[in-house]
Amino acid sequence: MATRYWVLSLPVGQGSSAASLWSRLQDSISKQAFDTSLYRFNIPNLRVGTLDSLLALSDDLLKSNSFIEGVSHKIRRQIEELERVSGVLSSSLTVDGVPVDSYLTRFVWDDAKYPTMSPLREITNGIHVEIAKIEDDLKVRVAEYNNIRSQLNAINRKQGGSLAVRDLSNLVKPQDIVSSEHLTTLLAIVPKYSQKDWLSSYETLTSYVVPRSSKKLHEDNEYALFTVTLFIRDADNFKNKSRERNFQVRDFEYNSETQESRRQELEKLVHDQDALRSSLLQWCYTSYGEVFSSWMHFFAVCVFTESILRYGLPPSFLSVVLSPPAKSENKVRSILEGLSDSSHSTFWKSEDEGVGLGVAGVGDAHPYVSFTVNLI
Repeated sequence: MATRYWVLSLPVGQGSSAASLWSRLQDSISKQAFDTSLYRFNIPNLRVGTLDSLLALSDDLLKSNSFIEGVSHKIRRQIEELERVSGVLSSSLTVDGVPVDSYLTRFVWDDAKYPTMSPLREITNGIHVEIAKIEDDLKVRVAEYNNIRSQLNAINRKQGGSLAVRDLSNLVKPQDIVSSEHLTTLLAIVPKYSQKDWLSSYETLTSYVVPRSSKKLHEDNEYALFTVTLFIRDADNFKNKSRERNFQVRDFEYNSETQESRRQELEKLVHDQDALRSSLLQWCYTSYGEVFSSWMHFFAVCVFTESILRYGLPPSFLSVVLSPPAKSENKVRSILEGLSDSSHSTFWKSEDEGVGLGVAGVGDAHPYVSFTVNLI
């Protein structure tokens, strides 16, 4: 699929017709640039309005086009990220079930959504408001999804760090802990290289340690986690003696209700994340189609407006879509210029006089209206 297209219009000279110009363009492209895809871009007869209204609208088209294009690409990038995280195979994006490139190359104006008798300013403002609402909705949905992700990442960081700092609750089982009126179990973090030292010395660090009570529960790249059972009254003294030997006793209190609550919280977060991700992905698929459709209608208004300003009234121009490979771009530009009757380009000036500016590529030095659409 091509990702870069030109949407442009050529002036129809006196005594000629759009159909005749289309045939000449097809013939020239097929003979001199056969690797270039060429399509008609069908723009209906829109309401022209006054010259002042067209000039004012033209001044605003560039900013609005950049905004709409930005939202389109933002949603597309969000789709790519969600598909990657979900392990979903990337699918072709569509507009009403039609691939986006086909929607562009077979564009049909939606008169029900955008009545052709509406003022051009009303159409473009409506599109801008519509896209702005979608962007706001995207921000809210992404923020909600990222909030859940952040909570899960924080939990995973606690569970994924070294034994010196990580949450130990999922490593300790009820049977590992002795808790009675007089006895308690402590959790010691022992450097990996000091395990033998720990096993040979923990019983004698203080006077009230239960012999052979230490058991290794877990080991990572830096530390090992050991239990040790002793009299409660000796716990503080044991912690101090352990610290002197470079053994760290972690504060830990086993509570089955707390453990179950944490487990349920984690399961709920994972479920919520999956549900939000799936919902957001489906919303992005739908919204991308809506944004792209609105964007192409906006482009149609751009082409129409700039064509009237450049070629004059009544509207007499041929609008097309091309997708030339990079190596053929200069050749295609030459063909287009050869078919442009500069005498009918009202705003066309020579290089010495400067070039009339417009939207998305209209500022290029060509005797015809030209826009570039980047799908990605």
